[in-house]
Amino acid sequence: MPKINRDGVGIYYEVHGEGPPLLLTHGYSSTSAMWHGQIDALAKNHKLVLWDMRGHGQSDYPDDPKAYSEALTVGDMAAILDAVGTERAIIGGLSLGGYMSLAFYRAHPERARALLIIDTGPGFKKDDAREAWNARALATADRLDREGLDVLKSATRERATASHRNARGLALAARGMLTQRDARVIELLPEIKLPSLIVVGADDTPFLAASDYMAAKIPGAQKVVIPAAGHAVNIDQPKAFVDAVEPFLKNLPG
Repeated sequence: MPKINRDGVGIYYEVHGEGPPLLLTHGYSSTSAMWHGQIDALAKNHKLVLWDMRGHGQSDYPDDPKAYSEALTVGDMAAILDAVGTERAIIGGLSLGGYMSLAFYRAHPERARALLIIDTGPGFKKDDAREAWNARALATADRLDREGLDVLKSATRERATASHRNARGLALAARGMLTQRDARVIELLPEIKLPSLIVVGADDTPFLAASDYMAAKIPGAQKVVIPAAGHAVNIDQPKAFVDAVEPFLKNLPG
């Protein structure tokens, strides 16, 4: 399977189907395999590009803490688009992958054709809320360092079944990529000039208000709440997820 080399760090990706490109990014401590149930539906009319973030899945797990950051993750996404010969793509992701999709738009607005933001928060305007989020991310990292990959066994289904090579990469990713430094992404929302679809599971309580906020702030954004679904809406309700996403993709301007 293909990898790109980013300054010595191998980033795994896979391509399915032909058509307008769609790049999907998984959530923290999950992998590209979380989208495998949607390949048939989404690759029917699109070039579907899936990938593993650094420290996850089949990508490399560098030992240097400086090898994990929002900027490097956004750079990985751009480099994957280059590798598959794509200038512009529909950019989407779940949870941390959705946040990174917004960060990607902030860095490369000309390379995004539309945004698909799933079970995601856009960050925090207030320092104390951001610090509370970061404290949880750092606690996750410390637990991974102490207990290893067993930590994930008690996590949600898509994380409990995710295949990672070691816990250290995930811990470093929590410190460098899951933590947040500023409010630049949340402050960007009113300036987004792209068709945007926000999808959230009705039972994904921590992300309901964030989804409402993004739908209100991004001009013209559409929002779908999927019943009987938690944080991994595409796994909890695969058919309802595809039914929400397909019309949005089909009706995008050329």
